[in-house]
Amino acid sequence: METVGWSKPEHERAGTPLLVMMHGYGTDEQRMVTLFPDLPKEFTCAALRGPMVIGDHYGWFLLDYFLANDFADVITTTSKVLAWIDSVKGNHSSVSLLGYSQGMAMASTLLRLRPSAFAATVGLSGFVLENELLALSDSFDFPPPFFWGRDVADPVINGEAIAYTREWLEKNVALTARTYPGMGHRIEAAEMADVSTFLRHYVLR
Repeated sequence: METVGWSKPEHERAGTPLLVMMHGYGTDEQRMVTLFPDLPKEFTCAALRGPMVIGDHYGWFLLDYFLANDFADVITTTSKVLAWIDSVKGNHSSVSLLGYSQGMAMASTLLRLRPSAFAATVGLSGFVLENELLALSDSFDFPPPFFWGRDVADPVINGEAIAYTREWLEKNVALTARTYPGMGHRIEAAEMADVSTFLRHYVLR
C-alpha cells in the first residue's frame, strides 16, 4: 500500500499486535487515524489508504448506491492488501482487522480469503459482500471472533445488505453484535469503547 498512517514510530512496533484499519468509500486513511487514541495502546494501528481514486478521496473498489460491485476489482484490491500484510506481519505478534463502511466489506473479505490469519475482526457500519464465489469457498475450522457495530437506522447500508450480513455473520463467526441508536452512519465513542474491550479480550488476553 502506498499510503499508510501508523500509530507508532517504526522502532516501537516490533512484537506488538497489528490492527489493520480500512476506511469507507469516498474518504481516506485520516478517518481511521482519528480513531487511534480510542484503541488499546498495546496495538500498533495501521490505517491504509484505498487504492482507487474517488473524486478527491479514495475507496477500495467501485460501488453504486445499491452496493453493487465488480468482483474482479474486489479481488485485485484484497490481493494488494494481503500482500502488504504479508510484508509486515513478521514484525508483529498477531494481525487483526478493522473496517468501517466499505472497509467492513474489505475486512470480512480478507477474513474469508484467509480464515485463520487474523486474531480478530471488527466491522463498523458496513456490510459483508454477497458473492457466490466467496460463499462457495467459505470454510472456517473454527468461528473467528468478529465485532459488528452499527445503528439499526443507518441510512446508508440498505436492508438487503444488512440481512445478508447478519445471516453470514451468524453462520460463520463468533459474533459480538452491538447497536447504537441515533449514531447514524458514523463512529462514536461508546462504540469505540466496546471495540477496545473486544480487542483486549480476544487479542491481548
